[in-house]
Amino acid sequence: MKALPASVKPKVRCAVYTRKSTEEGLEQEFNSLDAQRESCEAYVASQKAEGWLLLGDRYDDGGFSGGTLERPALKRLLADIEAGRLDVVVVYKIDRLSRSLMDFARLVEVFDRKQVTFVSVTQAFNTTTSMGRLTLNVLLSFAQFEREVIGERIRDKFAASRRKGMWMGGWAPLGYDVRERKLVVNETEAKLVHSIFARFSRCIPPQILIEQLAQEGSLNKQGKPIDKGYLYRVLNNRVYLGEAVHKGTSYPGEHEPIIETELWDRVHALIKGSPHTKKTRQLGRTPAPLKGLLFGPSGTAMTPSHTRKRGKLYRYYTSTDCLQRAATDSALRRIPAAEIEAVVVAQIKTMLQSPEIVVATWRAARQLIKGLSERAVRKELFRFEELWNELFPAEQARIVQLLVERVDISEAGADIRLRVDGLSTVFNDLRNGQGRQAA
Repeated sequence: MKALPASVKPKVRCAVYTRKSTEEGLEQEFNSLDAQRESCEAYVASQKAEGWLLLGDRYDDGGFSGGTLERPALKRLLADIEAGRLDVVVVYKIDRLSRSLMDFARLVEVFDRKQVTFVSVTQAFNTTTSMGRLTLNVLLSFAQFEREVIGERIRDKFAASRRKGMWMGGWAPLGYDVRERKLVVNETEAKLVHSIFARFSRCIPPQILIEQLAQEGSLNKQGKPIDKGYLYRVLNNRVYLGEAVHKGTSYPGEHEPIIETELWDRVHALIKGSPHTKKTRQLGRTPAPLKGLLFGPSGTAMTPSHTRKRGKLYRYYTSTDCLQRAATDSALRRIPAAEIEAVVVAQIKTMLQSPEIVVATWRAARQLIKGLSERAVRKELFRFEELWNELFPAEQARIVQLLVERVDISEAGADIRLRVDGLSTVFNDLRNGQGRQAA
C-alpha cells in the first residue's frame, strides 16, 4: 500500500451537534438550530485544506435541556462515535453539548477513548491538549454556574409572586378560569364547588355525595366524573378561601374567594375525624410503595415492616424467610426502606425521560386522546420529577405500583423490572393534575 503524498491531508470526518432548551420558535423555517448549524458548517468549510469533511447526518436536539444526557440526537451521536464513524464533533458553544460539568467529563472520556476531537466554533480550543482541557473546564464551570443562577432566579421569582398572591400558572382549579394570567371566578363551577362544601358540611357521606354529583351530571375541570380523590382535593384546596399557597404557606391571593371561612372550618372539623383522613395519615407515616414488588436473593418476597426507637420510626423491608423463622445466611434479610425506594424512584424518573418511553407513552395515550402530539407527551413526562415531591405518599406509592413490575435484590445490587402498561395512566394523571396536592 502506497503512502499518501506529504501534500495530501487525510480525510477528517466531522459531525455538527446543535441543541435548544425550549421548543419555542422551532416551527419557524429558519430557527436557532439552523443558525447554529450554519455557523458550524462554515467553520468546517474553512478547514477544508486540513482535510475536514462534513458528514450528512444531522444531530439536532430541539426542546431538550443541557442538564441531562437523555437526548435522542446526542445518543445517536455517541453511538456513531462508539462505532468509529466520526473524527471531530463541532458545536456552536460548549453549553450546547452540556451544561453539567459531571456529564461533560463523561462525554470527554468517550471522546478520548475513541480519539475524537471536540471543537467549539465560538470558543477556539480542542480537547487533545492540556490547555484545551483547562479552558474547557473553566468555560463549562461558568456555563453550569449560569444555569444554576437562572434556576435560582426563577424559583425566587415564583416564590415572591406567590407571596404577593399572584397566580403562577398550571391547571386552574374547579370554580375558576385563567384570564390574563389571573384567576377569575367561573360562576357555574363556583356554584358546584359551594354546593360540594355545603353538602359535606351537612354530614352527607362522601360516597353518597359522589353518587349525587354523578346523578346530577356534575363533572370536574377536565370533564370527567368527580371521584373520591378529586372530592377531597377540592375540599382541601385553600384557593377557595382566596389564598395563594406556596410550599405549605398561605398568602392572601389576588383572586376572589368562593368559600366562606366559617363553612371551610365546619367542613375541616368533619374531615379531621373522617376515616379517609385517618387512612391518609397512616399512609403518610408508613408508606410502602414496594409492597408486593420486592424479592430477596432466594426469590422470596420481602414485606414492609417498621420499628420505633425513642419515638422515631424506622421502616424496613424484611424477607418472609425471617418472619417464618426459616434459616437464612443472607446479609439482605432486612434492608432500610428509604434506600431501596430511592433507587427505584430514581430509575423511574430516568425512565420517564428516555425517548423510548416517551414514544411508548404517546402511542398508548393517543388512542384515548385525539390529536395528542409526541411533543405534548414529552413535556408532561419531563415535569414528573418536579411534581413528584408534591404528591401525597399514597399517590407516590400508586405510581410506583403502576410502573414497577418487580424488584430483585442481591449482593450485586438491585434488578428493577419496569412495566409500560401503566404509562398512559401516569401521563393522564400528570396531564389532568390528578394526584397533586392543592397548590
